[in-house]
Amino acid sequence: MRHMGDVLAGIHATWEFDTDSVLIRFERGIRTPKLFQSLRERRIPYAALSSVELTPGKRSTVVLRAVPRPGADPLVEAASGQLKEGCDPYRLVLPAEREVLAEYYAQELRALLDPAPGEPADRFLVAAPEAPMNFKAYDGRASFDGERISFRWSWTGASSAKWKAGDQTFRVSELAGIVWRSPEALDGYLRLVPRAAAPVDHRTGGSLGDLHGPGGPGCAGGGMSAGGPAEPPAATADQDPAAVLFGLGYGPVHESLPFAAAVLESVRRTQPAPAAPAPALVNAGRRDPADIAERIHHLGELHQAGLVTDAEYSAKKAQLLAEL
Repeated sequence: MRHMGDVLAGIHATWEFDTDSVLIRFERGIRTPKLFQSLRERRIPYAALSSVELTPGKRSTVVLRAVPRPGADPLVEAASGQLKEGCDPYRLVLPAEREVLAEYYAQELRALLDPAPGEPADRFLVAAPEAPMNFKAYDGRASFDGERISFRWSWTGASSAKWKAGDQTFRVSELAGIVWRSPEALDGYLRLVPRAAAPVDHRTGGSLGDLHGPGGPGCAGGGMSAGGPAEPPAATADQDPAAVLFGLGYGPVHESLPFAAAVLESVRRTQPAPAAPAPALVNAGRRDPADIAERIHHLGELHQAGLVTDAEYSAKKAQLLAEL
């Protein structure tokens, strides 16, 4: 950014531009979405952005939006496409008369993006909300101290299966990821995915959840995102000691989503880097076609479940076919 310290004030937020990042400060007014008030401020490195958009808004406004790279922000990854536009922390709504100024900053931001900004980030570039954190779910209380996640069951809401299992504590190092389903869906929950239960997605830090369902008023919608396992049945979360339920005002977005993002970021940090592929052997013999077909079939199941991205699926499938 040419002028360090430039400030662009919009509705509910202000963007302050620095040499390598933009600091987004959220207002704390009564009309400001509670998620923004909970986040307070976020520093977004320019390296975490893939593009910048300027579009017409509602009621004589324009919207400046910075689009994050896949895998760069744990909050976006945990939300998995469920946030509504009004609660998107990367949108800055401005009066229509400031469109020329907004276009200037959009051009300045675009000039700072990497040559290949659309490539997925190999690690989180945006800081997650800091622990300790806690929130009250429908069937218990969840807390996170930075290393452990604890569920303490409520005698009024927890199922008999959870009472029999007892209160639960999970070390971050034992997890492959999380699944967050919005409390504004019909069957919202936060579910921890143990390492033994799902393959690890090293790009995003684990299983994020291919989430579906109707949206509701507030910050969350019913979108879906490729990046995790197929959504488990609602009954599973009710009976699963590794999950807490939302609903009836419990586990609201502004409490449970930052919590999920903080856990996900910690999970990502504890996971080992993916092993480098073994070098191809010169004059190696052809693979058994039946074995290749079986592996492609398994790869397709992982892709359909959301555990493998479109790009990863295409690249691996091409690699397998080349072995025939």
